[in-house]
Amino acid sequence: MDSGGATGPLLYAVVAAVLGMLQFGFNTGVINAPKQFIENFIKEQYSVEPDLIFSVIVSIFAVGGMIGCPLASWIADKRGRKFALLANAVFGVIGALLMGFSKISSSVEMLIIGRFLIGVNCGFATTASPTYVSEIAPLRLRGAFGTVNQLAVALGLVGGQILGIDVILGSDEGWPWLLGLAVLLSAIQCLMLPLAPESPRYLLLVQRDEEQARVVLAKIRGTDDIDDEINEMHVEDRAAKQEEKFSIGDLFRIKALRTPLIIGVVMHLSQQLGGINAVLYYSSTIFENAGLTVENARLATIGVGSILFLMALVSIPLMDRLGRRTLQLWGLGGMAVSSVLMTVAFYTYTDNFTMSVFAVIFTLLYVGFFGVGPSSIPWIILSELFGQGARSAAVSVGAAVNWFANFIVGLVFIPLTKVLGNLVFLPFTILLILFYVFVYFKLPETKNKTIDEVTAIFKK
Repeated sequence: MDSGGATGPLLYAVVAAVLGMLQFGFNTGVINAPKQFIENFIKEQYSVEPDLIFSVIVSIFAVGGMIGCPLASWIADKRGRKFALLANAVFGVIGALLMGFSKISSSVEMLIIGRFLIGVNCGFATTASPTYVSEIAPLRLRGAFGTVNQLAVALGLVGGQILGIDVILGSDEGWPWLLGLAVLLSAIQCLMLPLAPESPRYLLLVQRDEEQARVVLAKIRGTDDIDDEINEMHVEDRAAKQEEKFSIGDLFRIKALRTPLIIGVVMHLSQQLGGINAVLYYSSTIFENAGLTVENARLATIGVGSILFLMALVSIPLMDRLGRRTLQLWGLGGMAVSSVLMTVAFYTYTDNFTMSVFAVIFTLLYVGFFGVGPSSIPWIILSELFGQGARSAAVSVGAAVNWFANFIVGLVFIPLTKVLGNLVFLPFTILLILFYVFVYFKLPETKNKTIDEVTAIFKK
């Protein structure tokens, strides 16, 4: 039996952890609007074309993310979930302060290092926050609390985009404040986390401190009736010990593991190489290229984050009703069609305000279809394709691939725009079609299937 519901101490702990995901969304969306002012700042310091350095500032965030993911797993297992989250919040404070003070110090290097550190912070959060939340949530609320992470990312994205409009902080004086504001989220985490509980699952199964695990669990469940849940943890622990442990190398060597790994990796690649971060990082530039004024382009950018937030809400009930495979196919197919329509609109907008408006509409439609499935399903699917013994290694590989692809898109999009002009989304469209075909033929439906039933598919 599952004890307890959404108690005060539980909600407090979830909010404290999920601020890290809010930080991730904020720092993904915040770099978009001040592009022109940051490039002016680069020009003041170096007599070079600022495009490449700005691309490095954008994409170094993903390099930090690649380092943050495995670091989070290692620290969370060695020192505990709560300590890991707290250490990461300190990282966030340092990264945000470096970005915030970069202009006053006339240092592009501070901006790059700060953006790298905030990337480490966000990569760390994408691993540590969902782990902590899933471990403290009661079983019947685990799915709902899991989606809170996605909602926090989307909310942070919208917040960063709203603050970036010219009347708030999207100005030559305002952009260091805009980037430095990330310090608030990490500082609040630093204040909240010491009062949050350690994960009772970590206390029981790693620290072997059942007495403390019971104290913490009773507090966050609001009841002393926790014997069943403690026993469930013990049963799960015994089952995990009997199951063979697999390393990352084993995933590539053993065919029954290699096939689901390839599927999971391609799902992660479809999330990034479909071009979504080109829109999230550079939507203001895209809308300006489509003929909008700078002010209108920034306002249209807020629509991008808002659509993602709304679709995160919509996809929650659909996930278990329609299934992962269906939503992923709808998402990838819709993105491919929208991408074609975007390209047509970009090509015909000159002296045609109607097509400029359609360019924005098709871009928002593209983002909406991304929110249907590809935004969240790649993060869920690997844990559903692998048993306990291989899950951790598989999720680590998926996260590393995701951040690496994120880095590539962030780095190459501006140079690609110069080469391809209005056809810049054509490579993404081709990749989306290939990903759609792959998912159609290779991805099994995991809805309402046990792990044993799913893994049996790949053993045949």
